[in-house]
Amino acid sequence: MALFDRNQKQRSSLFSTATIVLFVALCLVGFWMVSSPSPEAVPAATATAADVNKAAAEVVVKEKEEDSSIDATNNFKQDSTNVVAEATTAATEAEKPAVDVKGGDADGEKPASKNQSFDDENGRTEGGELVKPETAETDGAAAAAAAVAASQGKSVEDTVTDAKEQAATDTKESGGQDANAEKTSADTKESLAVSQEDTAAGDAKETSSKKQTFDDENGKMEGVDVVKDDGNKTFISDDVVSVKPIADDTTSVTVTTTTDKTDVVVPTETATATALEETTKTSDNEEQAQPRDEEQKLLPEALPNGQAELLTERAAQNGSFTTQAAESTNEQKKQAERKKKQKKNKKAAGKADQTEAASPSYVWKLCNTSTGEDYIPCLDNEAAIRKLKTDKHYEHRERHCPADPPTCLVPAPPSYRDHIRWPHSRDKIWYHNVPHTKLADYKGHQNWVKLSGEHLTFPGGGTQFKTGGALHYIDLIQQALPEVAWGRRSRVVLDVGCGVASFGGYLFDRGALAMSFAPKDEHEAQVQFALERGIPAISAVMGTKRLPFPSNVFDVVHCARCRVPWHIDGGTLLLELNRLLRPGGLFVWSATPVYQKLAEDVEIWEEMVKLTKAMCWEIVAKTKDTIDAVGLVIFRKPVNNRCYDSRQQDEQPPLCEPSDDPNAAWNISLRACMHRVPADASVRGSRWPEKWPARAQKVPYWLNSTQVGVYGKPAPEDFASDYQHWKKVVRNSYLAGMGIDWNTVRNVMDMRAVYGGFAAALRDMDVWVMNTVNIDSPDTLPVIYERGLFGIYHDWCESFSTYPRSYDLLHADHLFSKLKARCKVLPVIVEVDRILRPNGKLIVRDDKETVDEIVEVVRSMHWEVRMTVSKRKEAMLCARKTMWRPTEVVESATR
Repeated sequence: MALFDRNQKQRSSLFSTATIVLFVALCLVGFWMVSSPSPEAVPAATATAADVNKAAAEVVVKEKEEDSSIDATNNFKQDSTNVVAEATTAATEAEKPAVDVKGGDADGEKPASKNQSFDDENGRTEGGELVKPETAETDGAAAAAAAVAASQGKSVEDTVTDAKEQAATDTKESGGQDANAEKTSADTKESLAVSQEDTAAGDAKETSSKKQTFDDENGKMEGVDVVKDDGNKTFISDDVVSVKPIADDTTSVTVTTTTDKTDVVVPTETATATALEETTKTSDNEEQAQPRDEEQKLLPEALPNGQAELLTERAAQNGSFTTQAAESTNEQKKQAERKKKQKKNKKAAGKADQTEAASPSYVWKLCNTSTGEDYIPCLDNEAAIRKLKTDKHYEHRERHCPADPPTCLVPAPPSYRDHIRWPHSRDKIWYHNVPHTKLADYKGHQNWVKLSGEHLTFPGGGTQFKTGGALHYIDLIQQALPEVAWGRRSRVVLDVGCGVASFGGYLFDRGALAMSFAPKDEHEAQVQFALERGIPAISAVMGTKRLPFPSNVFDVVHCARCRVPWHIDGGTLLLELNRLLRPGGLFVWSATPVYQKLAEDVEIWEEMVKLTKAMCWEIVAKTKDTIDAVGLVIFRKPVNNRCYDSRQQDEQPPLCEPSDDPNAAWNISLRACMHRVPADASVRGSRWPEKWPARAQKVPYWLNSTQVGVYGKPAPEDFASDYQHWKKVVRNSYLAGMGIDWNTVRNVMDMRAVYGGFAAALRDMDVWVMNTVNIDSPDTLPVIYERGLFGIYHDWCESFSTYPRSYDLLHADHLFSKLKARCKVLPVIVEVDRILRPNGKLIVRDDKETVDEIVEVVRSMHWEVRMTVSKRKEAMLCARKTMWRPTEVVESATR
């Protein structure tokens, strides 16, 4: 709406100029008639015109000295000009001239070309008449120049040119302006001031009804029409036409509010700009009085205009937190290699940025891979896998990222359709979204998954709960050990070898949250099934590397026939679970060695009992289910070091060296040792967290005021203020101010989580949030787990370990700008496109330069840019991925 207000004001400025010309001309004629009625008075009037000509020339010179760039956040003084136009028009209504005055043209000629453009700090604006901010003195002089032009029968441009030439000659001579000319200029200024004062109240009344504000922290949301979701359809509001898909030649028009200098960028089609141009050119009095609601219908989107309290960077720093990169990098050689690689990547990124700046267009192609629409770059790197010397410890299932991240787009299944909404998706999904039947054939008898028409159905069964179902099995665990207390004491669970994640899917009914994982192996697309169902899961394997989680964070670890040989290699894999379990945490193991008496099962059970005893684990429960005829056992990790201290010095497995950091988890090889339990009461892991849900907002006991938080405040205060901030943003902006239909949102990722405040603010909704902490960011992931949420370490310069089309909403708060020093932004946006579902949303909060870059890329991928809001150097973007995919395929195979 503000865009049309500006054009309306521009048209009004033409009438303002014309009216002032008429006013000055009448004053000159009146002065001539009163002061000297004789013919000799004519030369005096000519001399006055010459002096006015000189004044106009001086104003032109003054304008040249001003900065040529126009700051879009400054007031254009259009309101004042419009007020003058209205006042002077009313004053001269009885003296209407015979000619139709429009911009000083007596023949009704249309204004000069409207197809002007200008660059400001928020980008390029096209298709609107350029209005440069001027003072009242400049307006008066310009009007005087127009009067001279009319009296001499010349155009204003010719008069100004003559004035420039005359000014160059006159500067050599002494003198000043004629007193009459000075009086005329003063009268003009006085007239401007009086006219503005007389009509300011009326103008304010008119604009107050159109006032729009957008404050995502403080709840200000007045007069805003936003894009709404309704299934797969998109609407604006009841009074605005439906949104059309954004074309390739879309331009962004920056609309500026003069009250708080906040810019709102509205994505507008070229056709709309053309219609606006034609409307501006038709400038008769009837059209100028056109209602504003008719103008608004020309906008494809009506978006927030006004104050936007964006999250600024808030001087983020590491504070008292180390980074995962620092924790995981202990060798000087590795550090040197990393720096060398970063320098190389930065240099390459600089060259790429120069290339992109020179050629901003993007040509997209489909990836050429053997895995097709299921391509995971770091897990499907066939060239790297072929070079492995062995796969004995599942090395071929671990991450092997390509040196150059792919910039091709992953195709979608041919008949892909919008996913089924939660909670119905837990029971069935569209077959064509994950068109794999191998697992249904292989595990159908265990009620994992079945093919039923156009759906894949999930009866809620599993290998260990094929008859009674997952919920019965979950309750069986708590019956065996009431201390488990699902959803109160036991909140965050790690499900190893999850299959289709029915265990984690039904834990939601008991208030618990499970991080499920399984490898990308012969159990075709098992993790993809889980994500399509709306259940948290990642593709990972227990092989030779530590899992990407901090130590002492999981309340419960679960394994139901997860096919992991816990007892071999000195118990290395079980010792990794020991690292992840918080002191007093539980390991639930449901497998045939627990309840069967076959020779192999008995041997494995004996080895497990021996190993767990050496690890100081205690068997706290063992039971057998009568429905499914399976058994389970529950182990508990010690809460202190008394058992460790009583062990023999050479007893296996050994205790880890004090220098071994248990929190180092990124590309760190597994070690067959145990870390001591924290003994200091003020250290993380020394006591159990608050019960859920109180722990979600409780400051962790191990954060104290002597520690500096990420945003510079004492750590407890930093934590609390971050939570309050995100509650306001989510409540006032994300839930109500962006037009997102949250009924369609289930799988959410915070790509740069700090304390998990964004996820905590969404905890009362039917969504789950994967919190990712970048490896070079402050290591706050333990804080996230302490408050009953979960997350993962990740390096966004690499691909994420998930299938394509996994998430409904991605949230990135100042992520991309921080990545620029380490890697290119383009491959990261391509990765966003890979893991986001069609019709999924991306919310970015970052510096304006970075947001503009992202907008350019996503538009080239035919995304719908729903909203961009900027304030000073900060900006926010909300975009929707569409179903569009390129048709051309990369010639060589993508690695």
